[in-house]
Amino acid sequence: MMITPNPNLQVLEKKLHLPKKELILEIELNGKMKFEHLMNAIYNQFGICHRVLSANVEYVEGRSFGSVQLYINVNSEDYQQLEFYLNKNKLLNTTVEYVCRKYL
Repeated sequence: MMITPNPNLQVLEKKLHLPKKELILEIELNGKMKFEHLMNAIYNQFGICHRVLSANVEYVEGRSFGSVQLYINVNSEDYQQLEFYLNKNKLLNTTVEYVCRKYL
């Protein structure tokens, strides 16, 4: 009797070890979503820890306008889900890879 590996298990193992990238994500707030709701969704809905690097947010009649820059450390799959969410909610966003020079 020959034992073959479970292909589903291999996919799960690969998903657990996806490499993470450090990114700076800039999001333009256009009044369609409250700033607090967006920060909550990124953490609670997607499980992405983030650090606010800068935020310029104005509230007009309870709606959020401005921009926010976040530092995130995320794998490509989770980032794609977040990017889809932002685009679906019509929030313009740009991302650059965070590169930190390390001195020895």
